[in-house]
Parts: sequence; structure tokens; C-alpha cells
Amino acid sequence: MDDAVRAALAAVPRAGFLPRTERWRADFDGPIPIGHGQTNSQPRTVATMLTLLDVRPGQRVLDVGSGSGWTTALLGHLVGPAGTVLGVELEPELAAWGAENLSRAGAPHASIRVAERGVLGAPAEGPWDRILVSANAKTLPQTLVDQLTPEGVMVIPVRGRMTRVVLEAGAARTTQHGPYLFVPLR
Repeated sequence: MDDAVRAALAAVPRAGFLPRTERWRADFDGPIPIGHGQTNSQPRTVATMLTLLDVRPGQRVLDVGSGSGWTTALLGHLVGPAGTVLGVELEPELAAWGAENLSRAGAPHASIRVAERGVLGAPAEGPWDRILVSANAKTLPQTLVDQLTPEGVMVIPVRGRMTRVVLEAGAARTTQHGPYLFVPLR
């Protein structure tokens, strides 16, 4: 884990993004249910994903499957006030709750909205310097690759393997980084 990710995890406590009945488990290094069949991801997994994503201050970042808003807030910390983060979440109740959590955390340059049905990501607002996906894809979604800027980076679990995608000269170069379990990407 790099220093920027370590600082973000220290600045954005997980407890504020968990259901009240689960906050006592915030230090548990495992997934915690947040309702609607979804979880707040294991901190070690989030740290790995953020390290692989290599977010820089001032970047534009898309957070697909923002859930409770924790990753969106962490990304907001990493991009700083010169950057922007948009979280999209399919489940309207989770999107609203995640947006409330984000507001309480004080991340004015990050936001969460309900994902548009049938549209993966946020192509109208792109392109994105970085894309984080917290759901398992059956195959690498070209529609998300197409939303990256030149030299953009995406981290996404594909068929249970954490995949880092780097756009180089218009071509996607991928590397695999171990097995992980996530809810399916819809």
C-alpha cells in the first residue's frame, strides 16, 4: 500500500459508511453487509484496488458500484480539491444513503448518483482518468474502457481476478492481481 492510500484510509474512517448496527465491526478486515445484497468491501481489498488505480491529485475519477460511498470518499481524498469523483450506484436506496454518508464525511468534490439503467459507467460525463469498479464482470467491459482518457487506468474484478487496465496508444493493456470475490456487475 502506498503512502497516499494509507493517508486516505486514515482520513476517511470506514465506520461512517456502515449501517449503525455494524459500525462496531469497522476494524474487521472482511466484507460487511450494507443491505440490498451488497457489502462494504474488505479494507485490505480496497487498499489493493486503490494502490493499483494509482490516483493522482486533480484527476477525474469514476467509481462504479459506489455502495455506501466509502470508496467514493477515499477517491475524493486522493484527488483532492482540484479533482472530481463521481460515484454511480444501481440501487437507488444505496445511492441515496451513500450520498448522505459522503456529505457527512465532507467531500465536496465527490458525489454519488443513481446509475442509469442499461448504461454502464457515466459515458456522458467522461472521459475519466481513473475508473474503479467494485463488482465482478464476466468479461472486460469495452464500454468502460472506452470511457478512459488516453493513458487512463481502470481497476475491475473480471471473472474473479482483480484486473488492472491501462490504456496505452489506444490499446488496453491488462494485468491480473489475484483472486477476489465481488457481487456481479449488472
